[in-house]
Amino acid sequence: MTTRQIHNPGDRAQRYYDAMHFATATRVGDLVWVSGQVGIDPETSLPAEGIEAQARFAFEGVKAALEAAGASMGDIVELLTFHTALARDSAVFSAVKDEFIREPYPCWSAVGVTELARPELLVEIRAVAHITAG
Repeated sequence: MTTRQIHNPGDRAQRYYDAMHFATATRVGDLVWVSGQVGIDPETSLPAEGIEAQARFAFEGVKAALEAAGASMGDIVELLTFHTALARDSAVFSAVKDEFIREPYPCWSAVGVTELARPELLVEIRAVAHITAG
C-alpha cells in the first residue's frame, strides 16, 4: 500500500499548512503534486516587482517543493500556470520558464485569470512530477 506524504519546505510553507490547511507538495509513490506557487520574495514576504521576478520566485518555490518530496525539476510531467496578464507577460514568463524547465518538456497549460490570492500577484504555478521521469 502506498502512503501519502506531505512536504512543506520552510517555515512559511508550514505556516500556510497550519493556517490554511493545504500542503505545498504531496507525494504518493513516485508522483508528486505541487500546490500553486506564487512570486513572493521569501526575504520580504511581499510580491516581487514584475513578471520576471515573480516567475523566478514561483519557479524557485516549485523547485523547493519538489526537492523536499525527493523530486527534481526534470521530473515535471505537467505544468499549469495562471496569469493575470497572459498575453502581455507570456514572452517574459516563457523565457524564465526555460531557465528552469529543460527538454524533454512537460505538458503545459497556461490560463488567463482575473485575479490571484493577492492583487499584486501576476502568476501562479502548479506542477505534477513523476520521480522516475527525469
